Formats: sequence, C-alpha cells, structure tokens
Amino acid sequence: MSEVSESAIREALATVQDPDRGRDLITAGAIRELRVEGGRVRFYLALLKTGTPEAAATRSAAERVVMALPGVAAVEAKLVNAAPGPAQTGGMPGKRPIPGARHVIAVSSGKGGVGKSTVCVNLACAAARAGHAVGILDGDIYGPNIPLMMGARGRPEGTNEKIFPFVAHGLQLMSMGLLVGDDQPMVWRGPMLNKAVTQFMFQVDWNDLDYLFVDLPPGTGDVQLTLTQNTELSGAVIVTTPQEVAVLDVRKAIRMFEKIGTPVLGVVENMSWFQPPGHEERYELFGSGGGARIEREFDVPLLGQIPIGMAVRSGGDEGRPITIASPEDPIAKAFQAAAARLLERIDPA
Repeated sequence: MSEVSESAIREALATVQDPDRGRDLITAGAIRELRVEGGRVRFYLALLKTGTPEAAATRSAAERVVMALPGVAAVEAKLVNAAPGPAQTGGMPGKRPIPGARHVIAVSSGKGGVGKSTVCVNLACAAARAGHAVGILDGDIYGPNIPLMMGARGRPEGTNEKIFPFVAHGLQLMSMGLLVGDDQPMVWRGPMLNKAVTQFMFQVDWNDLDYLFVDLPPGTGDVQLTLTQNTELSGAVIVTTPQEVAVLDVRKAIRMFEKIGTPVLGVVENMSWFQPPGHEERYELFGSGGGARIEREFDVPLLGQIPIGMAVRSGGDEGRPITIASPEDPIAKAFQAAAARLLERIDPA
C-alpha cells in the first residue's frame, strides 16, 4: 500500500467547512502541523471556538474525509484554539487575520537573487488588473524594494492606532522603505524587529482588500517566522529559478510552511529563458527543469514560467511594473497567467 500524499490530504480537507470563518479548512488556514507517517495521518485543527458541538463535528468530518483516502490507516486530528493570544493547547501559536484583507498570500524564496519582489509585485498588479482589490505588504524589512518598484514616494500618514497605506497604480502599499530614508541602514534585532513586523501586519488600515500579497525576506529566518506564525495566511507562493540546485533552497521554504500549517499554493519559476526581440530562439541562461522538478518531487503546482526581459528590469526601476506598463507584452502575459492560476487555487470557481 503506497503512502498517501499531503496534497491529497489537503484536497480532502478542502471539502470541509470551517464553522466560524465561512471558508473551507485549507483556505481558512485551520490545518496545522500536518504529518504523514506511513499510513498514519496527524494534524492540528485550529478553530476560533473549540468547545462547541460545531467544532467537534468539524473534527469528525475532517478525520472522516482523510480516513476515506487510499493508503490511510489511522487519523488523529487534535483541536486547538486559533484565537489571538499566546500559544494554546498543544503548543500551537494563535494566528490572527489581517484586518481589511480577505486573503493573505505570502510570497517567499529559499534564497535571495531569484527576483522574488519582482514576481510579487507583478502577480499583485495582474490580480488588480483582473478587477480585484489588491494590496502589497513589503515584509522584507532589511531590503524594502516595493516602493521603488511601484513608484511610491513620501511618508505614509496615520494616527496613534493606524497607519494609512499608500496607493500606487490602484494598489494599496506599505513598506519599511516608506518609513525610513533611502540611505538609513536597518540595524534592528530581536524584540524591536518583531515589534515592527507585528505593527506592519496588524496596524495598517487596509481598505477592504480581496488579496494582500506579503513580500517576505528571502530565506527562513526570524522575520519570516514572525510573519507566518502569527498571521492567518491563505497560502504561500515560492519563487525559484530554473537551476536544478534551486530545489534545495525551495525544499527549506516548503518545509517552513508545512511546519506552521500553511499550504503552498504553487511555485513560480522566474528567469526561465531569454528570447531576443524579433527572434524565435529561446536561450535558457540559467538552465532548465527546476520548476518541473519541484512540481514532481513536492507535488506543488508550477504556476508559471517567467522569461527574462529588459522591460521587467526597466519597469521595476521606473516604478511601472511590466504588467501595468505593457500588459500585452509576452512577459506580462506570463505573469497574468500565473496570477490567474494562483487565484483559482485560492478561490475556485
């Protein structure tokens, strides 16, 4: 008997509704610490109310749909409290929704230099162009590039309780780059850094967003964990490059999200090839096969392959992302197709 895959388990759990959040268990981020050991499946079921008949019924339904899968011999779902606050039953930290955002999408990479922020910005702009209310939260505290890429200048306004987001190209934005000067280095550590990240998550006055894209720092350090462990995420997107060696870095990112019970919605392969204008030939400058291998090995969908182009770099430098400045460009079309697949994973028609 073959071992059941985590993706099959998540698909089954997506058929069960969260009794409090009005979404399925996967979209609501209620499944935490999913583990598969042989035919034994274990996970935490994090609900806003755990001592109710509805919670008990939801746990029974979750165990039932997983138990029905081929290869499953036993299922153990443990109810934990997902209400805001310190760690609750079973050691699971409480996760909070970001006010004003219906879906929160983390954009991550196992390492720097793969064009993560460029992908984040263009996925967000493509979603906005499709008619959705979209925001971008620049969680890369040490390297905040979103203001430059979106052409945002100046300091945001606010009150003692809230920070008002900037608006650029119709998207709502917030970044540490808007709060400090361009030439001021970020030297924060520990509690000060975590406090800044927490303020960014919960004190920005987002206005009725369908999707909030969070550009995480590269890697799997403290900022990433603070953001992901304390926030209700609809899922994560991982950005990589075509090299086979990139799989090693992606594996770390996938494991981080699995550990905190956040579904990986897909992978975007950036810098897939270069095609000179007016030519048919494609040049795979950074190799090939990385995205396909990730899809095959981790059962994570490849949302899209994004070519290299001068218009992408110049658009980012000029504050006009290619999906805004040249929506008919083939590279912009690739971003639009990847964004459409991503949103379909979150909100199936």
